[in-house]
Amino acid sequence: MNTQDKFYKKRWLKAAAAVLTAAILAGIFLRPGGRLTAAAIAQASYPKMASYPSGPAQLIEPLYDAWWKDVRAQQRDLGDIAPLQDFFLQSARTFLTGAEGENRVYSPLNVYMALSMLAQLTDGESRGQILTLLGSDSMDALCKQASDVWNSNYCDDGAVTSILASSLWLNKDVPFDRNTLDLLAQDFYASSYRGEMGSAQFNNALQSWLNEQTGGLLEEQAGSIHLDKDTILALASTVYFRARWDNEFSKENTTPQTFHTPTGDLETDFLHQRDDQFYYWGDNFAAVSQYFEQGGAMWFLLPDEGITPEELLSDVQAMDFLFTADRYEWENQKILFVNKSIPKFDAASQFDLGEGLQALGVTDVFDPALSDFTPMTTDVSVPVTLSQASHAARVVIDEEGCTATAFTVMQAAGAAAPPDEEVDFVLDRPFLFCITRGDLPLFVGIVNYPTGR
Repeated sequence: MNTQDKFYKKRWLKAAAAVLTAAILAGIFLRPGGRLTAAAIAQASYPKMASYPSGPAQLIEPLYDAWWKDVRAQQRDLGDIAPLQDFFLQSARTFLTGAEGENRVYSPLNVYMALSMLAQLTDGESRGQILTLLGSDSMDALCKQASDVWNSNYCDDGAVTSILASSLWLNKDVPFDRNTLDLLAQDFYASSYRGEMGSAQFNNALQSWLNEQTGGLLEEQAGSIHLDKDTILALASTVYFRARWDNEFSKENTTPQTFHTPTGDLETDFLHQRDDQFYYWGDNFAAVSQYFEQGGAMWFLLPDEGITPEELLSDVQAMDFLFTADRYEWENQKILFVNKSIPKFDAASQFDLGEGLQALGVTDVFDPALSDFTPMTTDVSVPVTLSQASHAARVVIDEEGCTATAFTVMQAAGAAAPPDEEVDFVLDRPFLFCITRGDLPLFVGIVNYPTGR
């Protein structure tokens, strides 16, 4: 049995609960039409997985073998992920900048998947700009990479859930290219539905789909999503991930402590834990991680005194650390007893992606004279352009784990070196965080106010 097999086998009997969820909604394109309730015209089929082993000890071995076989079946070689990491870094820096002392949360993986699907719906320079941003030299290469990302992320074994789901919501009066719908179902596991744009039934169907994919944790946000009668189609993409901390925080150790917000001191509950682990540092920050059961981690970056999280966004060293796949090769690291003090926090934000996407080079889809959505439909009387791209996200952590939700709506129209043995890591001032699964960042964010603002 290899090292990784042993790693998982040691965790057979650990309980796992739903604690981390993320969602993203992306892509609405406008034009006149519509008169029908939702009807499925293409359905995605997800891989089946054996349940995480539990039960009498004598039954564990065969259960484990079946479960581990399915886990390994989902693993993919992502190859050279440098272009992916470059997109994650560039987009995070772009979309986290401008927080202006408020909380800001962004889901790089979700936006990547949404843009990948948007590329499938476009052609010409509209598609070329998206391919350039995502670091792919062809649509075939992007589809393969997106499919590999989807499968590498996927897990649904009853203990951990990590699923990227997608759907298209189509105007019943507009003919769409069935080949494109089939490709989206194949490469992006996207289901497609047709209905009457602007009707309560179709809006309710979309909202119900979003709530189902996000465990109801975005119910208020999903309730604000409405497709008006001029909509051509809506593209919805969700991420759902749940896991517990591998080493949970004791509730008995949770105590009130002062957090220094940009506008004054705040008393809030802090999680406390002493652990021997890797401690990382750079010229302007220190960092530690908190692992999830069965893999993945949450990384915390604490800026040095006098430096804001926003300033770290332009710090090459800090951004390299946050988005590198080789943190374990980081030069400035040491195994120490780390006394962690981390605030329980609830950070949420909503912001527009449009200006940032254009700054990143995706411009033609916003221009009616240049946009090209012909792979999806040619039966339009007015140019189809992207007119809205907003992103909302929320991340909450407590003693057991982390819960995170996010959605994006796109609408188109006509530190210094530590001591030798022990160090205190106290997140008592604004900080950065990153939630990862494998080499993929699910969320990054800035926390200026632990209790929300």
